[in-house]
Order: sequence, then structure tokens, then C-alpha cells
Amino acid sequence: MMALAHEEPDRVPFDYWAEKKVTTRLMQELNLAEYERLLEHLQIDMRYTEGTRYVGPELQKWHDGTWEDIWGIIRKPVFVDEMDPMKGSYEHVTTNPLAFVETVQQVENYRWPSPDWYEYTIDEEARSFRQYAVVCGGDRLNRTAQFKPAMYLRGMEQMMVDLVLNPVIVEAMIDHITNYYLEYDERIFQKANGSIDIFYMGDDFGTQNGLLMSVDMWRKYFKKGFKRFIDLSHRHGVKVMHHTCGGVFELIPEFIDCGLDILQSLQPRAKGMDFNKIKKEYGKYLAFQGGVDIQGVMPFGTTEDVKAEVKRVIETLGPGGGYILCTSHNIQLDTPSENILALYDAAQEFASYRKGAS
Repeated sequence: MMALAHEEPDRVPFDYWAEKKVTTRLMQELNLAEYERLLEHLQIDMRYTEGTRYVGPELQKWHDGTWEDIWGIIRKPVFVDEMDPMKGSYEHVTTNPLAFVETVQQVENYRWPSPDWYEYTIDEEARSFRQYAVVCGGDRLNRTAQFKPAMYLRGMEQMMVDLVLNPVIVEAMIDHITNYYLEYDERIFQKANGSIDIFYMGDDFGTQNGLLMSVDMWRKYFKKGFKRFIDLSHRHGVKVMHHTCGGVFELIPEFIDCGLDILQSLQPRAKGMDFNKIKKEYGKYLAFQGGVDIQGVMPFGTTEDVKAEVKRVIETLGPGGGYILCTSHNIQLDTPSENILALYDAAQEFASYRKGAS
């Protein structure tokens, strides 16, 4: 919390993001039976909790693994290698339920999810983590957002067309999505009763080569809801961390204007994400989490490359506080375990402010 207040604590805080199969592999190699033991081994300072449990209407599931989420979106697990599931998988969207909607009335008539479909368990979970920074953000596929749920409901290509040609359709969908999350989040905060330190949102606004939309378009459709999410969290005394992939440098002033506390991802190979410039221009107003490259250094570099990367990122983003060390996204299965361990070994070596990291 000192770091988030732009002060220098004893060292830069550490976080851990990895695909589940990566975590399982790492635990096996380290002979650790519990996930908590792994976090302790790596000296991680943050603990994540979903804070809710689904108790709503039964969602459809099919024998081939295909399933329906709360939005009515149909997903199917797709494996990188069908012969070796340990190589990873992702949830491929097979059906966009609002793909052929043509009127606002059709949007209004859709079966939208309800916050009543959840049991709010955050108070029980958060209490067990009080010696750490408690982060709550819901399930990965039910995380506070606007653009991403709308894109899955409508289909990405159609959604991009809608932003230009069908603004009333976009606004109708965004209203429903935003209002759902405002109520869902409010219930989490009330149940938490002060036990959450950081609320975690996630909505991708960038690509490898820059923004998915213009800044003006982001302001038109998403700024109001983005600020409402943050204002709600702040009313409950909770800081907000927002995840977005890609080159989003041009949106950082907008995030600050909305009151965002922590920008997560900092994808170093994305266009415009110059850490020196970001820290210099915005480090007084915004804290950062992430930044260690998972596209090149972590999967393909040597342990010495990883060490150099960690040193570079800490020296750039660490001065004056305002930085949480982590990878730029979830560590993938193509990353050797020795590189993951090298990351946290290097963190211990370079993260201390007493040793001149600042």
C-alpha cells in the first residue's frame, strides 16, 4: 500500500500471473502440494479472490466440453495439441448470441444476467489473506468490463462495425453490461466490509500495434462506465487496478482522468509502451503492475536475459514507489520453469530500495 501511495517501502512488491498448467508444473517441480506454498516460496505480496460463487440458473453443458456462460455465449475448449493437453488450451467462442440483432428493442428483450445469480463469499475468503494485499475481481470470464462482453455477445468484427455504424445498438448493450457490473460490484463491496485492498477490472483496448479504437470513440462509448466503476470502488475505500493488453499509451491520460489507481499489463513489445516515457509523464498519478516481457524474454531468453529484464524494469518503474513487479500477462507454457524462478530470484536481488533500486 505504500508503493501504491507512491512511496518507497522496503522493496518493490511482487505479484504472480501464470496459466494454471504452468503453476501445476512449477509446484510439481518444487515439490509443493499447495498453491499457497508456491506463493510463499516466491514471496508474492498479493492474494486474489473471486469473491463470488455462481448459484443461478443451470447453464447448458455439452458432452464435447462446450458450455454456456452467464451471458448466453457458447464456448468450447480448444487444445494447442489434442494429444497433449498439458500444452494448454483456451475457451473459444463458438456462438455470439446477439450477432444478428438489428434493433434496440431486440437488445432490451435479451435474457441479461442478474447479480442475484451469485452468492457473495468475499468476506470469508479475504479474511484468510489479511497479511497480504487482497485483490478481488471475480472470475476471469465474469470480470468487470464493457467492451469485452459486448464483443463476445455481438462478435468482434460486427462490434467494430457497430462502433461506427450502429451506435444505438452499442449503447444499449453497454448500458445493460455496465448496470449489471455496478450492482454485482456493489454487492461484493458490501459483503467485503472493508476487507478488499484492490479491485481488479479487465477490458482490452489495445493490440500489438496500438489502440483498437480511437481515443474519441473510447470517450464516447466507454469512459462514462469506466469512471462509474472506479467511483463505486473508491466510495468503498478500495483502489482499482485495470488490465488491458496492447499499446494503450494514448488512453493513459483518460484512465487517470477517471481516477484509475493501477494500470496492469504494460506490454513492453506493444507499440508506444515506452516505460521510461510512461513513468516520467504519468508515474506521479498512476501506479503500474506488470512489464516483464512474456513474448520474448521469458519464453525464449536465458536466465541471464531474464535477470537483465527484471533489473531494467525495476530500475525504470520502481523509483519513488508506484510499481508492483509482475509479468506483462499470464506466463505461458512455453516459458521454462528455470526462467520463472530466475525472475523471482532477480526480483529479490534488485527490488530492495535500501540497495539503491531507486
